[in-house]
Amino acid sequence: MIRRRLVVTGRVQGVFFRDWTVEQARGLGLDGWVRNRADGLVEAVISGAPEMVAAMIERARQGSPASRVDDVSVSDDTSGEVLDGFEKRPTC
Repeated sequence: MIRRRLVVTGRVQGVFFRDWTVEQARGLGLDGWVRNRADGLVEAVISGAPEMVAAMIERARQGSPASRVDDVSVSDDTSGEVLDGFEKRPTC
């Protein structure tokens, strides 16, 4: 199992991006969360089998149908937070 933090830039708020991310991540069997940030970006933490995490990162780069993704920054997540299932969180 691996764990990554994604920060997505572009037109990713108000375009169903978070709900789409939840749907995609659950379909891949991933744990984690996604939320809007006050600065207009979307942030997510995903955890799961390496090949499923890689698939989710690639999907995030494509984005939801109405979004326009400019960049996806990926880093290791070492927060230690227990993740169970995949959820949409409130804006931070």
